[in-house]
Amino acid sequence: MKIEVFQMERMQSTWENLVEYDMSESGVSPLTLRELVAMGFDLEKFLDVPLGYSQSNGTLALRETLAKIYPGTTAETFQVTNGTSEANYMAALSQLREGDVFALETPNYMQLWGVPRSLGAETRTFKLRLDRGWEPDWEEFERAVGQGTRMVYVSNPNNPTGAVLSDAAMKRIVERCDSVGAYLISDEVYLGAEISRPRTKSFWGMSERVIVTSGLSKAYGIPGVRIGWIVGPKEMIAECWTQHDYVTICPNKMSDEIARVAVKNRERCYARTRELLTANLEIAREWVAGFDGFLEWREPEAGAIALVKYHADVGSAELCERMRVRQSTLVVPGAYVGLEGYLRIWLGGREEYMREGLRRIGVELRACAVPAGR
Repeated sequence: MKIEVFQMERMQSTWENLVEYDMSESGVSPLTLRELVAMGFDLEKFLDVPLGYSQSNGTLALRETLAKIYPGTTAETFQVTNGTSEANYMAALSQLREGDVFALETPNYMQLWGVPRSLGAETRTFKLRLDRGWEPDWEEFERAVGQGTRMVYVSNPNNPTGAVLSDAAMKRIVERCDSVGAYLISDEVYLGAEISRPRTKSFWGMSERVIVTSGLSKAYGIPGVRIGWIVGPKEMIAECWTQHDYVTICPNKMSDEIARVAVKNRERCYARTRELLTANLEIAREWVAGFDGFLEWREPEAGAIALVKYHADVGSAELCERMRVRQSTLVVPGAYVGLEGYLRIWLGGREEYMREGLRRIGVELRACAVPAGR
């Protein structure tokens, strides 16, 4: 199985710890262990826990805790993973075979562009359109999701636009998947990171062919514990467990216990995330307005990132490389999330960090906005 380089992750892993300002992040400033102790994690008790292997599909206690979030589920409908990225990987690895068709919503976190292709599947895309409020281009969707399509992937709330699908759009997507016999993977890791709108509706329960992936990294603000999960049909989850035993075997034992505390306190985590993002959205709004139309965006409804369109004849990867070299600031090019001419910019940091990071980005944007020779 040969897999292509995951451009965005390679760029981030290469430079994120070397630049002065990392504006390529995608979650909020993380919680500390001290804050988790305040939520009920018994660190003193855990100091005496032997650090052996944990349950390979997640402890029964954690899976039962997760089952309280998703109506109609039991512990057997969950596979706990090392982050949401492993959840997505396991879902694809367990189901896709050579010759299958996989449909991917773009722009997106492009992990499930490369994985299906490495398994011999044909990857098709359908766009979300800015001029339609980031709703799908339905003609492209119908072409991408047809007979022979094995799986469809969406992220909702979306990474990188921060948009949330309408109820009508969700219903249309599910009905199409059912009609062609495709599984729908809904990556809901940003559910709970809404800024000024009601909680995002989950795809869970809309069809027997829906698979939901999620985790603690984004809305919860706890990426470092590397806990994610898959919830889906029991037979599909059993296949994911089989694959998991061959890859990472089990989650970290301490992380599993932290996850139980975090899930029980999810509303507290979500409220912290909302407070941070509400303040930062105002900062970003003022910053975008300062470019007098050179920048265009639809404000994110959820999540700690904004997808911003710029009006200049320079590729996004080249522009972001200028920012890294000249400003020691890392930004994700739109080309790496499936939409050229855009920048994916972090909104989840502390105020002082955000303002300086945006200022540095602005220096290079203004430079490319000035016509040559002036």
